[in-house]
Amino acid sequence: MKNYNIRKKKILAENVKLFEIEAPLIAKNAKPGNFVILRIDDHGERIPLTITDSDAENGTITIVVQEVGKSTKKLGMLNEGDNILDVVGPLGKETEIEKYGTVVCIGGGVGIALIYPEIKAFKNAGNYVISIIGAKTKDLLIFEDEISNMSDEFYITTDDGTKGRKGFVSDVLKEFIDSGKKIDLVMAVGPVIMMKVVADVTRPYGIKTIVSLNPIMIDGTGMCGGCRVHAENGTKFACVDGPDFDAHQVDFDNLIARNRRFLEEEKRSLEGVKNG
Repeated sequence: MKNYNIRKKKILAENVKLFEIEAPLIAKNAKPGNFVILRIDDHGERIPLTITDSDAENGTITIVVQEVGKSTKKLGMLNEGDNILDVVGPLGKETEIEKYGTVVCIGGGVGIALIYPEIKAFKNAGNYVISIIGAKTKDLLIFEDEISNMSDEFYITTDDGTKGRKGFVSDVLKEFIDSGKKIDLVMAVGPVIMMKVVADVTRPYGIKTIVSLNPIMIDGTGMCGGCRVHAENGTKFACVDGPDFDAHQVDFDNLIARNRRFLEEEKRSLEGVKNG
């Protein structure tokens, strides 16, 4: 059985860590929008994580992890040189990258890192890329330099105004639209409520808007049905039909409710890690 070695670990923000993992076959085939599912050990649960970057030449993939539960907390405790038991991927459909014209890419929280590969791909396809990233406070902002370097225009918002503009990413987007700026595509990755608001902003104007969804996921092959999403006039599975979806077709209220389903169990499990 192959173990996946951690080549690099970096702390990006509080409870947010970057890992560069040796996984040559995945690195060779990874595309923007793909994700992996990993297990730390034989007793670990499956953790779905977006591939933030890949290097086919060096045989590595990069993931960014936010520690929110028992498994991600345990993953965050690993260090360079440690091994991860299983890493399966690339999974999911890749993001449809083409030359649209002007593309607005929006990242919130840890979603800032997750939208980075899309920003690179849209830029390399010849688009004019406007990037808007946001976090609660400046200390939680990540990938600023990487995204700024790949963007034609770059904007930062923070809830408390400690960096960039005080407010939300959707405020900047709304101002662009109100100014009459032509926008051909909006892509958003981040907290569900942020993606919902972005969809509400663009819907009246008919601006094509894509979101990357993160419902509860188990097997990653569409067999378990755990990642059901009410979208596009029917039930879809984020692991095989997504993770990218037309934002104007997603039932965000249902998604929010489903993602809250196991909060109490996660809390008890996390307490075991803290006390263990």
